[in-house]
Amino acid sequence: MKFCSECAHPLTVTIPEGDNRPRFVCTHCGTIHYQNPKMVIGSIPVWEQDGELKVLLCKRAIEPRYGYWTLPAGFMENGETTSAAAARETEEEAGANVELGHLFTLLNVVHVHQVHMFYLARLVDLDFAPGIESLDVQLFSEGEIPWSDLAFPTIRTTLELFFADRARIREHGGTYGFHTHDIAGPMRAPVQPD
Repeated sequence: MKFCSECAHPLTVTIPEGDNRPRFVCTHCGTIHYQNPKMVIGSIPVWEQDGELKVLLCKRAIEPRYGYWTLPAGFMENGETTSAAAARETEEEAGANVELGHLFTLLNVVHVHQVHMFYLARLVDLDFAPGIESLDVQLFSEGEIPWSDLAFPTIRTTLELFFADRARIREHGGTYGFHTHDIAGPMRAPVQPD
C-alpha cells in the first residue's frame, strides 16, 4: 500500500502504539491499515455410482497455474460464510450443484498469506460445465487423477488425505476426518518443454 484509503495521504510502515508488528499507518488521519491472510475456500465434489467414486476437477483458465487441474475453490467474499463460499465457488468454476458435507481440510499457506479450506461435497447430478475461470471440468477416479498436473500443493494434500481416508473407511469403517496442515515453501515452478 502506498496511500491511505481514508484520506489519500502517503502511508508509513511503523509499529503502532500497543501493537507488535509493522503496519501501514497514515500519519495524517491516524488510520491503521491492517493486512490479514486471505481465505481460499473450496470443495471436494464427488460422484459415487455402483461403488466407483470420482472427484470433479477443474482445469484452470486463469493464472497462476493456467492449464493445471484444481478442486473448485477461490477467495471468500465479504458477507459470506465459509460453506456459502464453497458452494458458490463450485458453481462458478464447475457449474456444479453440490450438497456440502463437513469441513475436511484446513491448510495454512503462510508464505502467501492464505488459509485454504475444503469441504466434502456430493454432486447432486452430473449437470456440470466449465465456468469462466475453467478450461475444462472432468470427473476422475483416484487412478485417473493427473497428479503431476495439479495446480497447488493444497490440492494435492487435500486429495491425498481424501483418498487415504476413503481407503481407511472401506477397510475399517468410520467417517472422513478433519485435517489441518501447514504448507511450507513455494510450489515447484512448472516444467517448461524443451
